[in-house]
Amino acid sequence: MTAEDPVSSSNMSNNSTPSKPSKPSGASFHSLQGQITLPEGVAGAPNEAALLSLMERTGYGMVQENGQRKYGPPPGWSGPAPPRGCEIFVGKIPRDVYEDELVPVFETVGRIYEMRLMMDFDGKNRGYAFVMYTEKHEAKRAVRELNNYEVRPGRLLGVCSSVDNCRLFIGGIPKTKKREEILEEVSKVTEGVLDVIVYASAADKMKNRGFAFVEYESHRAAAMARRKLMPGRIQLWGHQIAVDWAEPEIDVDEDVMETVKILYVRNLMMETSEETIRKIFSQWNPGCVERVKKIRDYAFVHFISRDDAVLAMDHLNGTEIEGSCIEVTLAKPVDKEQYSRQKASKGGASATPEPTQQNYIYQCDPYTLAYYGYPYSTLIGPNREYFVKGSPMIQNNGSVRGRGRAASGNRTPGPRGSYLGGYSAGRGIYSRYHEGKTKQPEKPYELIPSLELPASVNPVGIKPGT
Repeated sequence: MTAEDPVSSSNMSNNSTPSKPSKPSGASFHSLQGQITLPEGVAGAPNEAALLSLMERTGYGMVQENGQRKYGPPPGWSGPAPPRGCEIFVGKIPRDVYEDELVPVFETVGRIYEMRLMMDFDGKNRGYAFVMYTEKHEAKRAVRELNNYEVRPGRLLGVCSSVDNCRLFIGGIPKTKKREEILEEVSKVTEGVLDVIVYASAADKMKNRGFAFVEYESHRAAAMARRKLMPGRIQLWGHQIAVDWAEPEIDVDEDVMETVKILYVRNLMMETSEETIRKIFSQWNPGCVERVKKIRDYAFVHFISRDDAVLAMDHLNGTEIEGSCIEVTLAKPVDKEQYSRQKASKGGASATPEPTQQNYIYQCDPYTLAYYGYPYSTLIGPNREYFVKGSPMIQNNGSVRGRGRAASGNRTPGPRGSYLGGYSAGRGIYSRYHEGKTKQPEKPYELIPSLELPASVNPVGIKPGT
């Protein structure tokens, strides 16, 4: 929920000149006998005068706490903070650039609800910030228009979406446990559990894959649960567990989803053939399926028209194919340019996006990558050790090694967690391959761009790095 009829910052700044500057309503400073007491984090700052001038111009308050300086919310704001999807991540900020330079840039695309600049003890920023707008479309516009903005000569900002992560990955779960049992056990030791996502083993549908995803009511609840469940503190059913942040589901633009003609089908039997899938999904309109790509126990079904795809999804979701109950959803495409930008920001490479191409990327999970024999070094997400046999995370004695402070729950470029192999419970974003505007039946599927395939990988249908 947001305030009704929000006005843009540009309109706010063009009001008639008052007789004297208005004091920021949310700020914690006051005037006493002509002297001003500034809020913590502003007083003594290298650009104290500039920050005060900004606060007087906009009416926003500013305070520093827990290593971050908060600017906002807007004066007169009532009600809860804006919903998820309104926040962006801003990286590659020069360490001597502060709110007085950043706010004028980011208020050009929408009304800022809050800016949080991460600060160091020396008074300089830590190179990144989070900007929350009052509306989702303003955040999307900021990503679209302000990524690679030249804030200083030769210094470009990196801007991408940010999402509160409320989901944890838990590994080391006995494979005989059902979803209801896992939900009950986790709810006993942590608070705020909303849901548990468990996937059946590809080889034996009566067993799970040894891990689950737990959804919490808030990021704070998930963070508290993660701290409580860290290895060595609590066991589930007498087993050591591995706990980390899961990759949140990707938020795809509604306009893009309205054009999707591809269905994602999971929990198939290993022996179910592509031809069987084609026949079942085209039974309402023979010939409507363009092609099928099956990988292990899931598949992508391409339709000629969206109407046929939606019809098949409505009829087949939750039904059985060859004895296995399937889940059918619309595949979630990720814009390739946005994905490349998030990848560069996460990996520390250049954040210059690749040229826009008319295709999308469908993500692939590390479980599948490990199955296909990809080397340890390619599983770069926070849980990569869990998917490699004999890895240091799962010791020979069955104990689970933690990852220490590296598994931070703080926001990173894009959603918390890794976009590049951080374990995902994504529904419909599991397999990554490029889908062009035109039909390309002979084009191989690229599971990981620029990836060197080991000799053990079957090259059929898999495109090596280029």
